[in-house]
Amino acid sequence: MLPLDPSADLGRRAWIPCPRCEDHTDCPTCLAGRNCTDHWRYLLSNRGSLLHLQCPNCTHLWSHESGFGAGGSR
Repeated sequence: MLPLDPSADLGRRAWIPCPRCEDHTDCPTCLAGRNCTDHWRYLLSNRGSLLHLQCPNCTHLWSHESGFGAGGSR
């Protein structure tokens, strides 16, 4: 298991499902599309619409194309 990235900041969070642990799958709040207090991810950085994330539960690192904002596909 990886340690948390040194740039992980509780103030920079995203509500994107973790592709590794999928801890959100049985959560009624997540299933309703609302921001859950338990299943958020660290937003480490972004370049336009490409988000770089880390899951605080399993520490998985990945990138996610949001398609929103600068550089995203419309």
